[in-house]
Amino acid sequence: MSAQSQQKDDPSAGSVEKFGVDVSLQPVIADPEHKFDVASIDLVQRRLKQRHVQMIAIAGTLGTGLFLGSGKALSGAGPLGALIAYALVGTVAYSSLCSIGEMTSHAPISGTFPHFAARWVDPALGFAVGWNYYYTNLMTVPVEITGAQLLITYWDSDRHHVAIYTTVISCLVILINVFGVRWFGEAEFVFAMIKLSMITGLILVGLVIDLGGAPNHQRLGFQYWKNPGVFAGAGLEPNHIGLDRFLGILSVLVQAAFSFQGMELVAVAASETENPRRNIAKAVRRVFYRICIFYILGIFITGLIVPYNDPQLLQSTGNAAESPYVIAMTLAGIKVLPSIINAGILTSAFSASNSFLFCSSRILYGLSLRGQAPFIFTRCTSSGLPIVAIGFTGLFAFLSLMNVSSGSETVFNWLVNLTTVGGFFTWGSINLTYLFFYRGLRAQGINRKQRLYYWNSLQPGLAIWGFTWCSIFILINGFEVFWSFKASGFLTAYINIPIFFGLYLFWKITKRTKVWKPEEMDFVTGIPTLEETESPEIPPTTFWQHVAAILF
Repeated sequence: MSAQSQQKDDPSAGSVEKFGVDVSLQPVIADPEHKFDVASIDLVQRRLKQRHVQMIAIAGTLGTGLFLGSGKALSGAGPLGALIAYALVGTVAYSSLCSIGEMTSHAPISGTFPHFAARWVDPALGFAVGWNYYYTNLMTVPVEITGAQLLITYWDSDRHHVAIYTTVISCLVILINVFGVRWFGEAEFVFAMIKLSMITGLILVGLVIDLGGAPNHQRLGFQYWKNPGVFAGAGLEPNHIGLDRFLGILSVLVQAAFSFQGMELVAVAASETENPRRNIAKAVRRVFYRICIFYILGIFITGLIVPYNDPQLLQSTGNAAESPYVIAMTLAGIKVLPSIINAGILTSAFSASNSFLFCSSRILYGLSLRGQAPFIFTRCTSSGLPIVAIGFTGLFAFLSLMNVSSGSETVFNWLVNLTTVGGFFTWGSINLTYLFFYRGLRAQGINRKQRLYYWNSLQPGLAIWGFTWCSIFILINGFEVFWSFKASGFLTAYINIPIFFGLYLFWKITKRTKVWKPEEMDFVTGIPTLEETESPEIPPTTFWQHVAAILF
């Protein structure tokens, strides 16, 4: 690994502007062997519009993790314990998104954060991050498809129809991605509108129930915070109540993280987004409000309307009957809405599987562009669709058929469990990469506040916060296994750690890579200028244009 950097002959000359960055030194250019400039083979096209990106950022990967998983969090930690867990994981998710937002505003290119890790930390880290993220998203596709199929059992419980429903859903998910990024954007726009309408409606219905507006006219207030209480124990330390309640909070951190998983999708789509710097900056800024309203407020309302010891919370039906909102409606005497909610959650599961297939195929495409995956995955159609990457990745959607038989279901669950901490590795790597990125900009005299389209005044503190907590989450992920040790449970919880570092060492040893020094980092090669990506912003003139500008 080497880089070339030399000072200008005339030190008194003014700074030069190149690729949106003014520097008084000539920019660092990395050796071509690193494949930073792939413009000649990167054929994807910018077809996602502003409204697509905004809705994908707000609700693109909202799935069963939030609508059904919040009930498990409530029963595992209690109302306040679940609120603390979701708030903590929310800050980590937000820090990760701010970090990737800054890096993407500088380099809205294919490959996104795995390439950023390879470009500014170590090519071996980029390889490990890319393949870890690919596998994590790859396996989440059949998980969400299975979730969608389980939701259908709310209306049709015939086991003989499982394979039919699963196959149909899998084919539809693949087809939407094969039709092209424009169709993907339109589909996700519609799905996001449905999901946001539903979660907003559920929060309002929950508030009405809590204030006594349901048919039974029972005003709940904070009744369930008093009895059975605000914290639920993990059941691991019954003789030490305080410790047991603390372990209860830890036990739902992974469930909370699964609900937040996929927020980085907006950055993955940067290379196919119109005006990416402007649109992604808007999206990242608005995600803070998404976390506060849809996650934190949602889990808060959930804790008000359902007691954490309700037996129905412990049932694992996989459909709307498991949702705490449906349980609350049943307790309050509301009979019509549960079926509507099930349909809404079904839409969410389908949308999430659609988004994760898009995400994983683009990561595979980005890896192949730079020689870290087989070159055949770079092949695109004339309209810029990475068809081989989509087709190969789409085949794994049919792993959801393994749930048809009990024997293969066990194998499928084991494969899924391998992805448990994959999201924490992704977020941790994003924040670590940002710290290197931040250090490199300072070392080369580049003022990020002047030259980046998006920057956050809390950096690098946010990145440090996110990286620290991700490291802790990875280590405590499977803590329950130490109370009742089972080798299979231990492997499931911690096998990701040797896999991730095994990927890192494999690429580092075979390619003999080195960690980039700040003065060696390349902030120029293959990165389009503002003029190449951004068109002039047209200010709204009519009333509806102003409304659209606020919403999207």
